[in-house]
Amino acid sequence: MKRIAISLAAAAALLAGQSAAQDNVLNLYTSRHYQTDEALYTGFTQKTGIRIQRIEAPEDALIERLRNEGASSPADILVTVDAGRLWRAEQAGLFQPVKSAELERHVPAHLRHPDGLWFGFSTRARVIVFNRDLVKPGEVRNYEDLATAKWKGKVCMRSSASIYNLSLAAGMIESLGEAKTEEWARGVVANFARAPKGGDTDQIKAVASGECALTLANTYYYARLMRSQKPDERDAIAKTGVAWPNQDGRGTHVNVSGAGVLKHAPHRQAAIRFLEYLASDDAQRYFADGNNEYPVTSTAKIDNPALATLGAFKADRLNVSALGRQQAAAQKVYDRAGWR
Repeated sequence: MKRIAISLAAAAALLAGQSAAQDNVLNLYTSRHYQTDEALYTGFTQKTGIRIQRIEAPEDALIERLRNEGASSPADILVTVDAGRLWRAEQAGLFQPVKSAELERHVPAHLRHPDGLWFGFSTRARVIVFNRDLVKPGEVRNYEDLATAKWKGKVCMRSSASIYNLSLAAGMIESLGEAKTEEWARGVVANFARAPKGGDTDQIKAVASGECALTLANTYYYARLMRSQKPDERDAIAKTGVAWPNQDGRGTHVNVSGAGVLKHAPHRQAAIRFLEYLASDDAQRYFADGNNEYPVTSTAKIDNPALATLGAFKADRLNVSALGRQQAAAQKVYDRAGWR
């Protein structure tokens, strides 16, 4: 997907002017940057006749933009990745509640805000990736295992500031309490093979190279490498395996890509129709087959060989809104543990 090569201010002004001239339109602010989302937008327009105009930018920039625009904002919908970021927008008072039987039927309760401020439309699981030569299958079964002394000097991680790691710790705090989560974080830090750096894909490649034996990564990064035609990425997959954590307990941590209707949306009904479309089987297939994310619905028939190979798993059914609520506590836990 190509980013719009104009400033947020200019783009917002453009959207405002075009919206005034045409009601059959939806103004979308999104931090998602996946080329496959083009199919989502095209599908919505073909189905409803409503044209989508969008601004793409990092989530923090969009949230700040919306705060500054206030009641004059042309934006109808905010789309972003991770419940922690949806929570940040929620705390800024950017969303309005939506009541929709269609959304409640298709989006499970634990993957949406309890008051309908936002809804998750795809999920990704945070799994343990291991080097096949250094770790035996079944040797690591839980997130907690990464903190045991057995793996000293063998764990690679990205920064604690990563929203993915913040959300993981937030979920652990909600389930285990702050003290046990901090104990876990200290154990992981003691096992670091190197200082945290890079993204999820970098962690996977570090495990494949033998720089470390274990890491955490979101499934859609791993599945993307599984479907890659690049020899080095295919080789990384051949040298690594995936363990689904905590299958005998609370289940594997999952997070969402989600969206909500903005407080001052000028096209509220079109915005609700867009959310309902994202929960439809057609749109859910785009998330899964195009971008290696798991659908939130149980009815969508997907055709993604990588997800099929990864197999079924038990997901943590903690309401993902808790991942934002415990975000500040999670960062404090990491800071005290020395996880930079």
